[in-house]
Amino acid sequence: MIDAPSRDSESATDVQCRRRWAMGLSLGVSVLMLVGKLTATVLTGSTAILSDAAESIIHLFATGFAGFSLWYAATPPDPDHPYGHGKIAYFASAVEGTLILIAAVVIAGMAVRDFVVGPDLRQLDAGLLLIGGLTAINLGLGGYLVRTGRQTNSLVLVSNGQHVLTDMWTSLGVIVGVGLVWATGVTWLDPAVGLLVAANILRTASRLLRRSVYGLMDEADPEATEGLLDELTEAKADGTIAEYHQVRHRRSGDQVWIEYHLMFPGDMSIREAHARSHEVEDRVDTLFPDDEVHVTAHLEPRRHEEAHPEGHREPTDPLREVAPGDL
Repeated sequence: MIDAPSRDSESATDVQCRRRWAMGLSLGVSVLMLVGKLTATVLTGSTAILSDAAESIIHLFATGFAGFSLWYAATPPDPDHPYGHGKIAYFASAVEGTLILIAAVVIAGMAVRDFVVGPDLRQLDAGLLLIGGLTAINLGLGGYLVRTGRQTNSLVLVSNGQHVLTDMWTSLGVIVGVGLVWATGVTWLDPAVGLLVAANILRTASRLLRRSVYGLMDEADPEATEGLLDELTEAKADGTIAEYHQVRHRRSGDQVWIEYHLMFPGDMSIREAHARSHEVEDRVDTLFPDDEVHVTAHLEPRRHEEAHPEGHREPTDPLREVAPGDL
């Protein structure tokens, strides 16, 4: 097994500190959002604002789980988990998506109920001011979380930030709807906004669930696949290697695991083949500058039957050898 050099330890520590600070800030703001929106609900009696508060309850639980997964993903590999714990990020995304889905169903039920019995609204101006301030806070927090998550390559932070931005858009829609009710006196607009909120949350939930499923199923990134094959093809063209096949790669959080078979002339020494393999590995490593890359290279003589005397056909097209089962 040939592994790429690990990140600088100080840099990795800084990354973890940034992630933990961002998640701690998110958790603190989640509590503030919940208290503020419940207060606005009590003041106004608005179903739309109550639906926004219900989403915040789900978000608080989801943020707590995301914080745990962020800590767990950072723990080093152990004998039971030799590939590390990065997959927890996809579980966190799935849990958050499921909770958001539940929130959408609850909100839709509240809205339908108020369409039937009619809302009892009061002090909408005070509620609007409170929700407006909370929305501005969420806008800043969501942008910060997504940006930090992308800079530190954390799916947990990106998912959490997108949830916060969804909460912000939800609150903005509530402000518009309740503002129209306050300005026009048309009370059925309040549950109508609640239904729109549910539809918007449902879309976000489906996106998070899709991402988590594909991550857990080790779906290959087409862009990464293309870059990896291009780099190996270039190494073949310049004579560094004679051939390649059996290319696989998968991602686990901020770690990328790559496997391939490299072929060399049969009379080349193992020392020279190993050195060339390291050269190819260094080139592959540059494709993932923000990730911790682990490469496993299997070295073979050029003639395939020499490497596999039990009987394997000699590959004539290395790209054909890569798809579909190898990626």
